[in-house]
Amino acid sequence: MWYRWMGMKIGKGTKVENIVVNWPHQVVVGDNCVLERGVTIKFPGVWRPGPMIGIGNNTLVAKDCEINITESLSIGNDCLIAAGCRLIDHDHGTGIGELMRKQECPGSPIVVGDDVWIGSDTIVLKAVMIGDGAVIAAGSVVTKSVPSMEIWAGIPARKIGERKKE
Repeated sequence: MWYRWMGMKIGKGTKVENIVVNWPHQVVVGDNCVLERGVTIKFPGVWRPGPMIGIGNNTLVAKDCEINITESLSIGNDCLIAAGCRLIDHDHGTGIGELMRKQECPGSPIVVGDDVWIGSDTIVLKAVMIGDGAVIAAGSVVTKSVPSMEIWAGIPARKIGERKKE
């Protein structure tokens, strides 16, 4: 109830455990989702109108995931985001002549399609689009877009296979 009171939109049948959200009005969660304990949803900076973070229906965001967004994040329907994943849509400035902590953090949206499985402890970085039905292996670092129905793994992640009808 507290999350709703603070402006977070939560769909029917959705279970939100003990999570941390600094700007709840930035978040929309669909029906029949689960956000497990320890999920952190950060929208750094001052208050701005939202929402900028959307999670579709029937999606699991498992324990201890971090969503750190300055631009936007869209997660589709029927997705599995395994424990310990990080989705971060921005970098830090690295120019010389000014402290890095004082520089702008350039960002670009992350889009996760429908029926995507992101394995445990994976990091998804800015400007990445993960196509419908894709699988990302545990421990990967995704730095570029993943086409639909492909299986990717590694640091940086690369294609290792495809999903096919059996």
